[in-house]
Amino acid sequence: MIEDFPFYLSLIIAIVLLIMLANKIKVAYPVLLVVAGLLISIIPNIPMIRIDPELIFIIFLPPLLYEAAWSISWKELWKWRRIIGSFAFVVVFLTAITVAFVANHFIPGFSLALGFLLGGIVSPPDAVSAGAILKFVKIPKRMSSILEGESLLNDASSLIIFRFAMIAVATGQFIWHEAVLSFSWMVIGGVGIGLLIGWLFMKGQKILPTDANMDTILTIVAPYLMYIAAEEVHSSGVLAVVSGGLLLSNNRHNFLSTSSRLRGINVWQSLSFVLNGLVFILIGLDLPEITSGLEGVSISAAIGYGLLVTAVLIVVRILSAYGAVIITLIARNYITVADNRSPGFKAPILLGWTGMRGVVSLAAALSIPVKLHTDGPDFPQRNLILFITFIVILTTLLVQGLTLPYLIKKMDMPSYDDHLPDDEAEDMIRREMAKITLQHLSDNYSEMLEKSPFLHQIHEKWKGKLDEESDIKLSSEIKLAYLDVLNRQRNWLIEQNHDKKQHFDEDLIRKHLMKIDLEEERILLIH
Repeated sequence: MIEDFPFYLSLIIAIVLLIMLANKIKVAYPVLLVVAGLLISIIPNIPMIRIDPELIFIIFLPPLLYEAAWSISWKELWKWRRIIGSFAFVVVFLTAITVAFVANHFIPGFSLALGFLLGGIVSPPDAVSAGAILKFVKIPKRMSSILEGESLLNDASSLIIFRFAMIAVATGQFIWHEAVLSFSWMVIGGVGIGLLIGWLFMKGQKILPTDANMDTILTIVAPYLMYIAAEEVHSSGVLAVVSGGLLLSNNRHNFLSTSSRLRGINVWQSLSFVLNGLVFILIGLDLPEITSGLEGVSISAAIGYGLLVTAVLIVVRILSAYGAVIITLIARNYITVADNRSPGFKAPILLGWTGMRGVVSLAAALSIPVKLHTDGPDFPQRNLILFITFIVILTTLLVQGLTLPYLIKKMDMPSYDDHLPDDEAEDMIRREMAKITLQHLSDNYSEMLEKSPFLHQIHEKWKGKLDEESDIKLSSEIKLAYLDVLNRQRNWLIEQNHDKKQHFDEDLIRKHLMKIDLEEERILLIH
């Protein structure tokens, strides 16, 4: 391991350079990293990389899920909860079932249980790939929100299917009532443990005298603790991290200081950047191990099976997207849906084409044991399952990943008017913040306004006179008054975000909250 350290260090440098190139040529960086990994793997004398599935599930998955939970808008997640839930659970299950029957029929030696195992492995799309592609093109906010929400949950549902399929293959039987109880515990236990640990962290950081460094370290520790605790009691570690992350994210202003929030954002952006880069280049680098174990079937036949499964995944996802539209159009006559308008034929095609697979699928395939039991027979079709999974990941990344930007541009998706236009929303927020600021100053600090040049300057600034703020020393009393004003602005923004009558994009609200945090940090540094 130590002798290979320079190689791993050079991989980090290569990842940075490749992502710079991807941004330059406007190609999703996961595509470029996987291809680069493939090319590096065939260089003579390169250390053979073996992906340990525990490395993915324990080291990589918790922080990446946690960071996604902190970034996603809870408001959008709740608004589109039905379609997100259907894609994250129902569509994943239907995909696994379809792959099971297709594999059983077309791939020699594949039982239904093995097909279901393969379906559980390849059913969850990878959100990082879609997110990397979508940043180069403009799509409606609802589409990105649905994809982000689905990505938070589909890993959990696919890994639950994977566990049940492993039991069926190993024992040769499937007991429905035990499966239902086990599934219920995985979901309820995972969510409950995540919420409990998240609540403990939230209370602890609020009560204990932590600083920004300690808070940042605790946010890194939290997802690992959630995941490990849930897995130890055989519930879903993925759901634990997601539920705990959502709880802490939506209460971040209640227990984290301004410094902790600002520093945490920078640390997490750098951490997720490195982890995402590593997992995709590792996929390509693992090619020698994957092909070396392929025996009893020709490479061309194995590639054909992989392409067949890929086609099934794409078709099932597109048909499911149209099915979701039809069900929504029927359900709107009986229940309140997020949007009564028909999305047309474009949205389901786009949603169906964003099904790139990623490292979670490969890690699940690699976690299949070599032997069914200790000193027992070999696990049936393990190497072929691993190879098919690799072909699915590579094909979806290259084909869908490279064509998705072109497809989005050609479709010219409507905006759907889910949120106010950015310019209009910016102007409205600015006006309303000026009103509450002036009112708060007048109601609570009228005497200070006459005595303090700084507060008077702030008062004039929010009246529209954008004078430069003087670099003057502030008394503790004046500083506290201004910090109180900033806190009032922050509370108003949070209230507007929770107000269902308002149609502000949460990303815009978060941008203004960040500005307030930066201003508060600046004031705290004035002596």
